[in-house]
Amino acid sequence: MKTKHLIFLLFVLFYSTTNAQEFKLGKVSIAELEQKSHPKDTAAVAAILFKKGETRFEFMQSEGFRVVTEVAMRIKIYKKDGYDWANQAVRFIPGTGSIKENVLFADAVTYNLVAGKIEKTKLKSEGEFEEKIDKYWSRKKITLPNVKEGSILEFRYKIMSNRIGMLREFYFQTDIPVDYAEYKTYVPEYFIYNSEMKGFTTPQINVEKSQKSFNITSKERSQGLVSSTNFSADKIEYQETKTTYTAQNMPAMKEEAFVNNIDNYTTSLVQELSMTKYPNEPLKPYSTDWNAVVKTIYDNDDFGAELNKTGYFEDDLKAVVVGLTTQDEIVLAILNYLKSTVKWNEYYGYSCNDGVKKAYKDKTGNVAEINLMLTAMLRSAGLKANPVLISTRANGVSVFPNHSAFNYVIAAVEGNEGLILLDATSKFSTPNVLPFRDLNWMGRLIRKDGTSQEVDLMPKKASNNNVVIMYAIDASGKITGKLRRQRTDHNAMSFRSEIENIKEEDYLERMENENAKIEIADYKRTNEKDVKLPIVETCSFTGTNLCEIIGEKIYINPLLFFTKEQNPFKQEEREYPVDYGFPFMDNFTVNIDIPQGYVIETLPKSSVFNMEDNIGSFKFISNASGSSIQLSISHQINTPIVSSEYYSMLKEYYQGMIAKETEKIVLKKV
Repeated sequence: MKTKHLIFLLFVLFYSTTNAQEFKLGKVSIAELEQKSHPKDTAAVAAILFKKGETRFEFMQSEGFRVVTEVAMRIKIYKKDGYDWANQAVRFIPGTGSIKENVLFADAVTYNLVAGKIEKTKLKSEGEFEEKIDKYWSRKKITLPNVKEGSILEFRYKIMSNRIGMLREFYFQTDIPVDYAEYKTYVPEYFIYNSEMKGFTTPQINVEKSQKSFNITSKERSQGLVSSTNFSADKIEYQETKTTYTAQNMPAMKEEAFVNNIDNYTTSLVQELSMTKYPNEPLKPYSTDWNAVVKTIYDNDDFGAELNKTGYFEDDLKAVVVGLTTQDEIVLAILNYLKSTVKWNEYYGYSCNDGVKKAYKDKTGNVAEINLMLTAMLRSAGLKANPVLISTRANGVSVFPNHSAFNYVIAAVEGNEGLILLDATSKFSTPNVLPFRDLNWMGRLIRKDGTSQEVDLMPKKASNNNVVIMYAIDASGKITGKLRRQRTDHNAMSFRSEIENIKEEDYLERMENENAKIEIADYKRTNEKDVKLPIVETCSFTGTNLCEIIGEKIYINPLLFFTKEQNPFKQEEREYPVDYGFPFMDNFTVNIDIPQGYVIETLPKSSVFNMEDNIGSFKFISNASGSSIQLSISHQINTPIVSSEYYSMLKEYYQGMIAKETEKIVLKKV
């Protein structure tokens, strides 16, 4: 019996040793190539078998310390949908300025199993290229060759940078499973970083300290009858902190409806320089709190100084505000003037590039130039206006005070009823109706005296979607009706942006195809250009696929093509909040004329669902009178961000709403 146990134990140890994953490039196994699906996520299109990264500091006598980050990865491809993982890209700052970076890819190989043997295909030069993203950033890209279902991809890249203020964010998690992730930092005692983990999983952390050194060579020119140069080398010793972060079996981050930015909840490490302490020098703090961060930004020549420039617009501004007396009139007039005068060049950032004067002259500028110009104009008109630093939704939410937390700036007017938030980069924006990209939790208002305060960017007023449908059904099941749809505030802004570059005939064709092949006639759109008013659509329509006839009965969804049929919330549990962006109300008023010779057999009953804490409500009110049916249906969400603790309730609410909306009216022939 003991012998059998010993043999079994030896077998297990042997199997574990021979099949254990080697976290080293070039050591791909046949077992890895034979794997058909991920053992813990069979739906995964690919998986990261391992990801190893390290960041270290190298001393360069001509430049001082520079940061070197290296990352090595092995990726398994399971399905064709995972082929995109053969395309890898790394952003960097090019140029020869005070901040410069360089990226190098190496050891990029595709492995396949061919006739039981491992076939290796190396990356060729045509598979590597560089492209410019914008005037600040470039991107080094590779496309690994010969990728198939079952392939394993390997590569490494190195980033060399003198940008020590913000280390590269390291992601332990992504949208495919990660079997093993390891990240090491080697930081000299001269640099102290704020380090924060994002996400809902914390890697294991191990810290070690050791003594390191670097040499500095100096030269001295001697004077005399014969001059000479003497060289000397000094050895500088310092303490280095090695921190190792390891994580295993990280599940894929799955996108779901109403997620702000999935990166906000993905496990990653963020590090920003907090202070430096060089030998024989006082401690130098950097980002200590939000007030310190924003004051530093305000004091920059490309920010605060630009607010003080007013001469270039003063004469024009007088004509804009002449005869206006109320705050709201002045705000709207200046906002509309600037929107029509200076166009956004699509560049983000809170720093001016060419400056406000040149932007005004050229009639184009980046975010900072336009909205700092707006702030200056509002101040010149006698209003209490200040800039507000924000992070766009795509930029994420910062976990601690740092300069990279912000990538955008808007304007705010302090009025009697609170702040009026303004963004002149969008032609469709209005006071307190900001572009959707701006609606990202909190911003930071900065005043002239350097003080600052947190600003809630999330709208309080509901954006409405009001729909009136009147239609008649004939005995053949054909429906003929009229439709009126009114959108307000953010709903109106989104719609105006959607249709801006679409021809009306293309829009109507799409609308017909997406709504059971209806035919639309007499289409009109009002207030399309007047952004302070709701935008309204009206049309008549006919459809032959909007109801079902079985025997002598007609079955119809009362909301027709507006019926919600699928619950957007599919996960059993959700750790991140539901982010709608803004509160809203969908209202439907429906009047139905039933065909002659038919009576109502079944009419969905009136019903009301209310969520806890006034998060939202659904009302379905039905009534019938003779050959006519009247319905009033509303779906209201009162808060733009719903905490994950309410997820089960919200999912159940949507399920009940969908069940109600999909209840059919049944008409019976008499």
